[in-house]
Amino acid sequence: MSEELSAPETAAQPAETFDPTTAEVETIMADLSLVKEEIGKVVFGQERTIELVLCAILSGGHALLIGAPGLAKTRLIDALGTVLGLGAGRVQFTPDLMPSDILGSEILEQTEDGKRSFRFVPGPVFTSLLLADEINRASPRTQSALLQAMAEHHVTVAGHRHDLPEPFHVLATQNPIEQQGTYPLPEAQLDRFLLKVDVDYPDEETERRILVETTSGSDTELQKILSAEKLIEIQGLVRRLPV
Repeated sequence: MSEELSAPETAAQPAETFDPTTAEVETIMADLSLVKEEIGKVVFGQERTIELVLCAILSGGHALLIGAPGLAKTRLIDALGTVLGLGAGRVQFTPDLMPSDILGSEILEQTEDGKRSFRFVPGPVFTSLLLADEINRASPRTQSALLQAMAEHHVTVAGHRHDLPEPFHVLATQNPIEQQGTYPLPEAQLDRFLLKVDVDYPDEETERRILVETTSGSDTELQKILSAEKLIEIQGLVRRLPV
């Protein structure tokens, strides 16, 4: 009889061994509330969008923001880089953009003694938070330059592997596909994004606030809340939390 009673106690042990420390979780939630509050100083009426983009980053993934021009998509991503303490880079996708404009290229250098060698010049992809602005305005060939970087966090140029900094996230904006001068994103590219976030038009009250805030003549300076190391720590905690 004593053996039968001890079995449920043994089965419950694995659940007890995982302790996400309530204090740790509460501290992180407080930091994330500050992050959302800070971003809300420059991006108005997009609370749900901010929350979804943060979910993608905390899960270690990439996000695709879809909406008409002028809805503060680029402003949101710039603010994220500042508040999260991440190095940010931006690529404006255009029809004439080439893969080397994103990844980088090798150049031939000659030393004083006449020796020649190739040196790799990193492209804008070598950053922690990459803004791929209007990604569907570039050709599918150029879009595919991001496939390896988004999936494996490194790129291969001229047969040599180059690792990207950690953490690495791509936040891309996309204009509605029915607009002129856009290309549909390939399925392989869409598969790299964890979330697709629709950015809607603000309501009348929010539009009035945007008008007042953006014509006041003063710029709002955002504060750094997290760091790259802290973000990696939070991402590790997210992975350990049971759902």
